[in-house]
Amino acid sequence: MPTLVNQEAHGDEAGALLGFLDAQRGAVRRTLHGLTDEQAALKPSASELSLFGVLKHVAEVEQAWVEDAKQVPHSIPRDHSNYHLSFEPEEGRATVKEVLAFWDEAAAETEKFIRSLPDLNGTFPLPPAPWFPEGSVRSMRFLLLTLIQEIGRHAGHADIIRETIDGKTAFELIDAAAAGR
Repeated sequence: MPTLVNQEAHGDEAGALLGFLDAQRGAVRRTLHGLTDEQAALKPSASELSLFGVLKHVAEVEQAWVEDAKQVPHSIPRDHSNYHLSFEPEEGRATVKEVLAFWDEAAAETEKFIRSLPDLNGTFPLPPAPWFPEGSVRSMRFLLLTLIQEIGRHAGHADIIRETIDGKTAFELIDAAAAGR
């Protein structure tokens, strides 16, 4: 991880995990620093991934996991027929700026929800899906760790895509973002 996560307050497990989650969000966001929407939509490797697609996907995934934990229907229902749209522009989420705003809202909701819990031991049932064992239940801690893992995995993809586009590495982007360039 090329950035330091601030030390949590002693005993604030939720704060520590939210800090690591935010660091992974920052890693994805930085890969878009200084790019146009057209550059963000480039797919410069054998993969079908673009930086825009990674951004939109992780924002939707975060929202969906928190909605699962809250046990409410997904705001953006995805299944095999429309899963590909989680990587593509759609009305209201067609530009990097729009998706970043959407993700900011999802991230704020994650923070609000987690901070409303007495601890991370509470559980929620996983929704029916072929990749989840039937009747699975997970903790709020698992929710945060899953988001850290998912966004971190895609941050690595985003690093490679960005470096392929213009050669910029994570350290250069950290410096450029900090300097406002």
